[in-house]
This record gives sequence, C-alpha cells and structure tokens, in this order.
Amino acid sequence: MAGNSFGQSFRITTFGESHGKALGAVIDGCPSGIPLEAADFVKAMERRRPGKSSFETPRSEEDRVEILSGVFGGHTTGTPLALLVANRDVKSKPYGVLKDLFRPGHADYTYFKKFGHLDYRGGGRASARETAARVACGVVARKVLAPLGISILGHTLEVGGIRAAFMDPTAVDQNPLYCADAEAAERMLAALDQAGKEGDSLGGVVEVLVMGCPAGLGEPVFDKLDAELAKAIMSVGAVKGVEVGAGFEAARMRGSENNDPITSAGFSSNRSGGILGGISNGDDLVLRAAVKPIPSIMKPQKTVDREGHDAVLELTGRFDVTAVSRIVPVLEAMVSIVLADHYLRAKAVGQVFGV
Repeated sequence: MAGNSFGQSFRITTFGESHGKALGAVIDGCPSGIPLEAADFVKAMERRRPGKSSFETPRSEEDRVEILSGVFGGHTTGTPLALLVANRDVKSKPYGVLKDLFRPGHADYTYFKKFGHLDYRGGGRASARETAARVACGVVARKVLAPLGISILGHTLEVGGIRAAFMDPTAVDQNPLYCADAEAAERMLAALDQAGKEGDSLGGVVEVLVMGCPAGLGEPVFDKLDAELAKAIMSVGAVKGVEVGAGFEAARMRGSENNDPITSAGFSSNRSGGILGGISNGDDLVLRAAVKPIPSIMKPQKTVDREGHDAVLELTGRFDVTAVSRIVPVLEAMVSIVLADHYLRAKAVGQVFGV
C-alpha cells in the first residue's frame, strides 16, 4: 500500500490500523540535538484523544507515545525516529455487520475495490485513529520549528452552520470544541447534542493560524507552500475542502479588493493568507478546512453487500457526532510538518531567516 509517507527533508511514514495492536510513525530527517522525551507528547495527544465529551466516541485510549529509536540521552540523534502508540481499548464485535455490508460515506467500498479485501474493524487503516501518529509527528515538527519562534493555533470556526463571530484565543482551550467564541461554542454543543439524539452527525469548518511565519518558506511551481499545505490538510480523513486566506471569497472580488497593499510597515491586509507565488510573505498564514459530517450514524442507510445486492445498514458501536474538534490538533500537526519540511529544505540550501 503506497501513499503512507509525506515530506522530503522532514519525512514521516505512519503505520497501523484502528483495531490493530498499535499505530506509529517513523520520522526521517529530524535533526540531531533536539531535546525530546515521552512527556513532550502528552498534551498534544490528550487534545486529540477520544472520549472526552458526550459528542465524541467513548473509546478510551491512553495514547501514550513510546519512543523506540532516534533518541539518546534525552536528545534526538539524527537517525530515524520511531514512535509507537498502542491500541488498548479495542472492541471489534459491533463491527461484525461490516463483514458483508459497506458503510455509506466511508472508505469501505473503495478500499475493497482497490485491494480486494477489507479490514472492517473500525475502518482499519482508513480510520481517524491513524491521526494519532500524525499528532505525535507534529510534536517533533514543532520542536524543529522552535528557532523560528512561530505559533500555530487551530480552532473550530463553524459546526452545523453555527459560525464563531469573533476570535478570542484564550477561549480555545476552555471548551471541548476548541472554539474561540465561547457563546458560539455553547450553541454548537446544543446542536451536537440534538444531532446525537437523532442518531445523526454534523460537519463544520476548522481554521489554522500560523503567527510569526517568516518570509521565504516554500518552493516555486509544484512545491508551493499553499499547495503542500492543501495536500497535507486534504490528506486528513473527513476534510473535503481547503481555503487559503480569502479562499473562495476571492472569486467574488475585484483585483482592487483582493490585492493586499504593501506599505513600509508591511502588508495592510491579508487576503492572500500569508502566501504569494507559493512562498510565505512574512504575514500570518490563514488556512481553513471544510470537514464533512461523520458518516457513521445511527439511522438506517441504503447500501450494498460484497456481491452488489441492495441492503440496509443499521450501525451499533461507538461513534463521534462530529469530527471537527478532534481534527483541530491533527490539522495543527499537519501544518507543523509541512513548515518543518520547508524550513529544513531552506536551511539545506543556505537560506537564512530573520535578516
């Protein structure tokens, strides 16, 4: 199965399935001398971990990261860094119905058509559980980025059509949705509660802000920074669209409205989202991801079996009502990985930042 690696100078490869023994990642290209220990992963893994609220699956995983290689004496050695996250709260029995039936909206049908067989236990490799490995890699990526002094903040902008009206960074970690608008978060939670009672699910929008990003990250043409970020974000399950800066709104503007005037003090607006010509311009990076509703719902759904016969699927098990909140730390991680990769690529050719 190809497509499990991402990046060039900072390259990650993830492995594992939802109900397998473990998930993990190998990072190649991590510089030596970076302080790293198991405790560094705790906060990030806790933010992604399921079972913290009523609208998340009650699956309770410790998500402790074990460092298998690449660290000695509390510092990275420059050799491949191997990270492992064990699966401990696995309950595969409710997924038995999926031996024969495909779940609408899931990867079951396409995986079966591509590989000729399917690990139906919790979605196997296609499960959102795979993102635990990505979040662990993101912790290392942020350490690589430390010399730049940037900060990366993800937050829930919208759930079920309810949109945050303002941005208060201090509110993000004060609610289970990681929403920067406390009042909007309450309305989102009420909508999720109602959808859950109806056996349904909701989607939304996540925004990621990168503050303090220097100018000069990214490569022309095919490796544009916005292209790499879009690929990274779209590689996360449930993400169906990406915006940079003004995004799709730019299609409805005139050039005089969309251009960011340049002054001696810098850019006077940021409709470009901090990227011009595929290269960061020194302004904040602004990215948004459209997240579809969780396809595992408790309503009867039309589907087919392995032989193509019509059927009706009624699921039981442990499912989220929305993926939005748990995707926030995943998108932060993927953005960190892209930036770390381009930072190391720039350093390799002698590019100097901060001058």
